[in-house]
Amino acid sequence: MNLDIKFYWSLVLTRLPVMTGLFLVCFVTATVNALKLPPSYSTSAQLLVEEAQIPDSMIDSGGIDPVEQLQVIEERLMTRANKLDIARKFKVFEDVDLMSADEILEEMEENTDIRRTGGRRGEATLMRVSFEARSGQIAAAVVNEYITLILQENSDFRIGRAEAALAFFEQEVERLDLDLEVQSSEIIKFKNANSGALPDDLNFRQGRQTLLQERQARLERDIAAVEAQRRDLLTVYETTGQVDVEGNRTLSREEQQLLELQFELEQALAIYSGTNPRVTLLRNRIAQLERSIQNPSQGGSGLLVGEAQEPANVILELTMAEMEQRILSYSEELQTVTDELNTLSVSIAATAGNAISLNALQRDYDNIQARYNEAVRNLNQARVNERIEVSAQGQRVSVIENASVPQEPSGPNRFLLIATGAAVGGALAAIYFMILETINRTVRRPAELQSRFNIIPLAVIPYIESRGELVRRRVALATAFLAVLIGVPAALYAIDTLYIPLDILANRIFDRLGFS
Repeated sequence: MNLDIKFYWSLVLTRLPVMTGLFLVCFVTATVNALKLPPSYSTSAQLLVEEAQIPDSMIDSGGIDPVEQLQVIEERLMTRANKLDIARKFKVFEDVDLMSADEILEEMEENTDIRRTGGRRGEATLMRVSFEARSGQIAAAVVNEYITLILQENSDFRIGRAEAALAFFEQEVERLDLDLEVQSSEIIKFKNANSGALPDDLNFRQGRQTLLQERQARLERDIAAVEAQRRDLLTVYETTGQVDVEGNRTLSREEQQLLELQFELEQALAIYSGTNPRVTLLRNRIAQLERSIQNPSQGGSGLLVGEAQEPANVILELTMAEMEQRILSYSEELQTVTDELNTLSVSIAATAGNAISLNALQRDYDNIQARYNEAVRNLNQARVNERIEVSAQGQRVSVIENASVPQEPSGPNRFLLIATGAAVGGALAAIYFMILETINRTVRRPAELQSRFNIIPLAVIPYIESRGELVRRRVALATAFLAVLIGVPAALYAIDTLYIPLDILANRIFDRLGFS
């Protein structure tokens, strides 16, 4: 596609007044704004997050990440209340008393610049706080106030965090200590309520049960033997009228007790050592009974069933009375043994359930004890951390570069504003030209005739202007260009001086367009 430069140049000349007007509006407005904008001053201060002075290997400080710490500080710094207080305290804006809170906040946000750098492994974590104001003194005062708030917020944040952790673990230790006391009371109460059926003395009760079962069987045999002897004695007496005390002589009560004690001694020696108090007691009783049997006048019954001088019926009555007494004694002892066996059986049967319940109580106690020990450890660490933060020995934020009062203005960049206005004006003029060219469907060149109708014209006769028409067209174009060149600046000047300043008008237009 061949570009007809002469044709397009003629179009540019034709549309030059309007394009010049668009360019002049943007260029003049930007120039006026750039020249009327007051100078601004900017200053900054730099902060550094220092590592803790006490090595982490010696303490568990539980510190937060430096980048996260700076983010928290920034959020706490740039609160609505802080920005309003600083703006009104230092009269950051000339008409700050007439500005609304939202306007003040918007301007403070726009003039404040906070940048964080570093934070990666092996790099220092830095924060730079900058502010732009209408004077160097105000800019420095605002930045220094920011720094003061940052340092105070960091100190309050870290100390408050350490004190909160300390208070929490103190409450946790007290709560768990109370839980331990309650659980201990529950265990003691359960043991007292089931003192005879606890798993601690299960082996002793089982051994006692075995011993009593053997004793019960022996007593039953003894009762059966005495009853058999009594029946045999009665049978002999009824048959012969005599008492055969020699053939039917039974052991005396002392002899029977001696046999029982000797059996108990054998059972005790199978369980206990020879120096056990129970073994010693059984041996003393056995020795006493042996002496009593050998010397009946010192405590034995002194009754011999075979006395020849006694009549048979007297011997029978005495022998029968002795047997009845022995049976009664054996029966009472058997009842005692049976009652104790029943009690032991019930307690042994209940021991398994009590063991489960006691284990559950003990397990809860151990869990609480483990949490208590952990809470005590955390409490001690929290006390160390709180002391470290109060003494400023932990991780902290320090100032490495204070804000100074700038001597030269940092803005605005007037050349950039003017160049931007010129670029926007040129862009609008180009857009205007392209829009007209796009919507214009008139055939003006042979190439357009050929492309639109798909024909090849044999000859094209252009419109030939007369000399008068050419002069009038050029005069009109020059007049329009001069009118735009002079009228647009004059109109903008009149608007700026008589109606509304151009900088305010431009700001309002930008606000409407959403570019504020």
